[in-house]
Amino acid sequence: MREAAPIPSAFLDLLTTNVMAHVTTIDDRGRPLTHVVWVDSDGTSLRFSSPKGSVKGRILRARPQVAVSVIDPRDPERWLSLQGEVTDIYDDEGLAFINQLCQRYLGIPYYKFFERDIFVITPTRVRFSAGPSEAQLEGFRKAGRQR
Repeated sequence: MREAAPIPSAFLDLLTTNVMAHVTTIDDRGRPLTHVVWVDSDGTSLRFSSPKGSVKGRILRARPQVAVSVIDPRDPERWLSLQGEVTDIYDDEGLAFINQLCQRYLGIPYYKFFERDIFVITPTRVRFSAGPSEAQLEGFRKAGRQR
């Protein structure tokens, strides 16, 4: 695996609040599959979970390379995209992790009782955009008026 890439602290809110993430994997036929998931981050890695035995879990065990994207729902010009690898998989003991995420995303305790695995992604490439600055926006506005 390549060296881990840092997640910019200015974008951690996209991984630690109730913003949905898109995790893309590659299946055994080479086709991309995108999964919409709840995520969490400690600032170094990203975590999400999946029911034990799921298609997503089987794919990640066979091919741990992933791409993840999140878009700020309040500002679609602000986004974070990363490429990385699953570097750890472990049991969600007592469903504690999924319960934490369910509380964050839905405001209620987890309501299903499937055993789950937690997947840890270590980013190897990180891209992001904060959108145009106010000065850039003003320049765009002026340029638009001059046409």
